[in-house]
Amino acid sequence: MKKNKIGIYLLCSLLLILIGAGGMYYLVTEKALFSQTVVNKLEKEVTVNENGIADAVEKLYDAVVVVGSYKKGVLTSTGTGFVYKIDGDNAYILTNNHVVTGAETVKVKFTDNNVYDIEVVGADKYSDIAVLKINKDKIISIAEIGKSNDSRLGDTLFTIGAPLDSENYSWTVTRGILSGKDRLVEVSDKSADVSDWVMKVLQTDAAINSGNSGGPIANSNGEVIGITNMKLASTGVEGMGFAIPIEDAVDYAEMLIKNGKIERPLLGVGTLNPFDAKALMTYGLSVDKTVTEGAIVVQVQIGSPAESAGLQKGDIITKIDNYKITSTSYLKYYLYKHKVNDSIKLTFTRKNKEQTVTIKLTQKAD
Repeated sequence: MKKNKIGIYLLCSLLLILIGAGGMYYLVTEKALFSQTVVNKLEKEVTVNENGIADAVEKLYDAVVVVGSYKKGVLTSTGTGFVYKIDGDNAYILTNNHVVTGAETVKVKFTDNNVYDIEVVGADKYSDIAVLKINKDKIISIAEIGKSNDSRLGDTLFTIGAPLDSENYSWTVTRGILSGKDRLVEVSDKSADVSDWVMKVLQTDAAINSGNSGGPIANSNGEVIGITNMKLASTGVEGMGFAIPIEDAVDYAEMLIKNGKIERPLLGVGTLNPFDAKALMTYGLSVDKTVTEGAIVVQVQIGSPAESAGLQKGDIITKIDNYKITSTSYLKYYLYKHKVNDSIKLTFTRKNKEQTVTIKLTQKAD
């Protein structure tokens, strides 16, 4: 009887050992299998560390100024600008042309509440860039310039500005992402007596309001990658703001500092769009309804490159080099990508026959 009890005890012990071993085997194999599954599904390890952008804002904040435009001593509008470089005894501030257009005097206000009269070095309506100059001893900080070309869609961006033309909201910070690059946006400013043209801009969903114009848009390192200059304001449109890429802005600014203006090439034609039927009629022209794109020549300037190349009233310009011309706005955009004395290949149709000519561009009159 005692031997039977011992046998049963040994048998139960053996079963427990086997069960335990089986359990351990199951756990080990299942854990290994689980771990292997995770590794197989993991395509890219991403670490998200969200600490905000306060350090980046502080880095740029004191370089930003409020720009005030005055007529007869009365403040007519405000915008934003930022100190972008020092050269010798002078510091230079970037802003938008439309911030200072029509101003008799311009003042800037720094974050320490000091206000100074400032000199407008130069301004250009098509690039919407203006450069202001002030003694370097009066500035607080200089913005660090980044590269918009290195930015990626989805990157965190922020703006600093003076929205709503109100001193109460000066140096407001708004945050968003880079929503688009190299957007070609058609612009019209009849108040400035400027015909339609096209601007290449960055797109962001950061909140932009009147008064933000001319201010910086920066990456999460506090480096300026663009200059805020407009937003789409329409029913059903929200979170679509635009900025001039900093590379373009600085190039234009350096031209303004050097020459006080930006020299642009002259083609020597006046043009209208095919859909401007009433306007075309005033020049005695009409276009087949099947023609929906291009820039129709309505005038040819005497002594111009266009006249020398044989362009005539009624010709429809369809290409500059390999760039398609869909409207008068795009004609101006691709023309102004060239410099004085550059040669271009211009394609146009005359009586449904396509022709191409080479034209050397001269300097556009002021």
